[in-house]
Amino acid sequence: MRSTWQAWAVIVELAPRFLTWDDVDPARHSFDSASAPQVVRSLGPAQSVPSRPDTSSGNPASHAWSWDEGRPWADAMSHALAEHYGRWTLGWRWSHDEGDFDGGPVGNWCCAQDSITTPQETLGRVVAALREWREWLESLAEWFDAYPLDLTEVEDQRILWERAARNLILQVTDRTGCGSGWHGHCRQVLTWFLSRWGITPDLAQELVDEAVGGRFASWTAPDNVLVDDVAERLALSLRADEGTRAAGPAPDHLERWLAVRETVPWHEAPDGGGDEPVAPSRDGAAQDIRTFDGALDPARARGLLTALRLLRADAARGACLDFELLQRWQQHVLGTPQPPPFRDLPAFAKGGRERYGIGPDTRARLDACLAESARPTEQSLPLTARAARAYLDVCFFHPFDDGNARCAFLALVFVLAREGVALDGVNLLRRVTFQADEPQDALILTRYIDIHLAETRRNTASPDS
Repeated sequence: MRSTWQAWAVIVELAPRFLTWDDVDPARHSFDSASAPQVVRSLGPAQSVPSRPDTSSGNPASHAWSWDEGRPWADAMSHALAEHYGRWTLGWRWSHDEGDFDGGPVGNWCCAQDSITTPQETLGRVVAALREWREWLESLAEWFDAYPLDLTEVEDQRILWERAARNLILQVTDRTGCGSGWHGHCRQVLTWFLSRWGITPDLAQELVDEAVGGRFASWTAPDNVLVDDVAERLALSLRADEGTRAAGPAPDHLERWLAVRETVPWHEAPDGGGDEPVAPSRDGAAQDIRTFDGALDPARARGLLTALRLLRADAARGACLDFELLQRWQQHVLGTPQPPPFRDLPAFAKGGRERYGIGPDTRARLDACLAESARPTEQSLPLTARAARAYLDVCFFHPFDDGNARCAFLALVFVLAREGVALDGVNLLRRVTFQADEPQDALILTRYIDIHLAETRRNTASPDS
């Protein structure tokens, strides 16, 4: 039986809790509610709603189906909605209590295991949940605009800032029912409010976290004394110059990654249960491509599967991992007539929050980093570390104009395959992103690989388990 992993410690690409106000502000993103049913049914995932097994929700087979087929399909629908409308749509699955993303304001969707039924019912729930999320965002925008505050007059307006914060906390507690980790969305809404009135998102988050001070609890409604105290602390923390602080030059997150890369204690990475090759009964990478990418676009899935076959052949002959090899795979990933070139301009990711510079030696530096993925004859780093490092190298060098996340995943699979290792599941290795300047993110990725590798070894040794 497959394990349940609570391992979402880093930024999940499709998770709504990382959305900024600029991402979701209804004034920036148009939406026609009346046409939503037609739009949803026109998207790729609508053509391949998976069939739920005829078992109870507590049955292990139902859980395995949810993890292997249901959730990837819901991820594909999130991806498709974001491509059509914008990233603001990612909150459609942010359910009350516990669900795909728990502690949220949406009641029309819970999770793949409970919300995917027949195609007609499932797509109806997607539409209802999307509309519900949008209505919540529009109501928040109205609340924000009901308190048109001016930072330059904050000394005279503190009582208004405090009143606004208090009302917003109560709005969130009412909307979420204080289920599960409701306080995460509450802090987000307060951050959005400060951002709406000119405070930078990072500073807004810092001020909110200091005001809350970890005093909101899961499954627990805050009493009036606590609500008042948080609102007062937040209002008192504001200064007139908060919105006018000069921004420094945009950092180069590639250079940050290369500096962090040298400090990560890669030798502390788990070893994946040993050095022996492992051949699972099923190909987890291919399975995920068929369920997620196939739901988005069959042609996209075919290109990735072709690249997967090529990389396995390259791994079998012991090829050296470099840009030329990535380029060969990426031609099939992107479906281009010629191998795509190395980018020649700075690249951006994570909604523009990370910038990766470019120089005359950037490609050579990438090749040098990728060469370190091979196993040296002595003092070898664990395979999990070398695979994770190659993945992150591709992410932060960002060599192509498009498809870098898919390329990074293929590089990881290649490093494992070159040493005779394949995985029977890859759920923790796709649709997640990592920060260039966080050393712990690199170690978290090694643990994700180790989780999959250890479970693959167990399942291979006991195929009926």
